[in-house]
Amino acid sequence: MSSINYDLRKIRGFIFDVDGVLSKDVIPLHPNGDPMRTVNIKDGYALQLAVKKGYQVAIITGGYTDSVKMRFERLGVKYIYMRSSVKMKDYTDFMNRTGLKPEEVLYAGDDIPDYEVMKLVGLPVAPADAASEIKDISLYISSKNGGEGIARDVIEQTMKTQGTWLTGEAFGW
Repeated sequence: MSSINYDLRKIRGFIFDVDGVLSKDVIPLHPNGDPMRTVNIKDGYALQLAVKKGYQVAIITGGYTDSVKMRFERLGVKYIYMRSSVKMKDYTDFMNRTGLKPEEVLYAGDDIPDYEVMKLVGLPVAPADAASEIKDISLYISSKNGGEGIARDVIEQTMKTQGTWLTGEAFGW
């Protein structure tokens, strides 16, 4: 049973911000100045399973490091937008390339750069520690903080609703 007040049977695509959503919003800096992000293993499992099950998955982030790109490529994510200074442009590209309708898309964001896109999608989602402006426009606020399993939370609820969670290739990486 889902705690999300949206018809999850409509969802065909997931878009995630990275900093503050798929990683914590406090980031240690490497001595060379590059940010070092954490990732949640259960998020990774859910992301790769969603890809295998045919969902369209995208990452739209203002940041850029090779390690972030490599992580999501290894999980099978096809649409990775980095250095996204205006997320609307990358959202539009994703929608055009996939043919999805806004009501078929879940977007998880945590701060002002996500705001415009979140106003357009069917299911805007925020982590528990998101900015208040983002929480105000979200249809679902996860009990999880950024970097602590929000992707797993929403993907699992969606796939369980659609009957695709514990089937087929669910039992392997």
